[in-house]
Amino acid sequence: MNADRDTNRLPLRAGAMLLFAVAIVFIGLGWHSAATSGNDPEAALQAAQASAPATTSSAAPTTTTTASDAKICVINAGQISGLAGEVADQLKEKGFTTQKPSNYTRGGFSENTIIYSEADQKDEAQKLADALSGDASVESRDNLGSSFTPCQGGIAVVVVNR
Repeated sequence: MNADRDTNRLPLRAGAMLLFAVAIVFIGLGWHSAATSGNDPEAALQAAQASAPATTSSAAPTTTTTASDAKICVINAGQISGLAGEVADQLKEKGFTTQKPSNYTRGGFSENTIIYSEADQKDEAQKLADALSGDASVESRDNLGSSFTPCQGGIAVVVVNR
């Protein structure tokens, strides 16, 4: 009778070991995903460029940012492939100069949003929203906290849908 008891537990042990192995695999995948999710070299480059001190002479006149010289980054935060490129092309046709389009995969956006960094960029951000037929909300980077890091010092056009 003792032999029957041991053979009845064998499938149970095998099933438990299989579940344990699957759990280890999923834990490893989760760890890998968490460890590599913040590695965006393009965002790091943009942040470094924005924080680099600009050399100015004391006699140089101060200038305000206009739509033609503002750093404008078009970022796709939606599921439509190539959307940032399409929007960047639309803005270029309307006279804006944009950086290379990029993707944002951390989520948090449900609508098209124009994000400005400095208070004097608010008017330019509104001009961008108007150029996109008013189909975007205008937000200050200060309202988003530190979680949104792309396009530091510039105006980010975050697109989710057409």
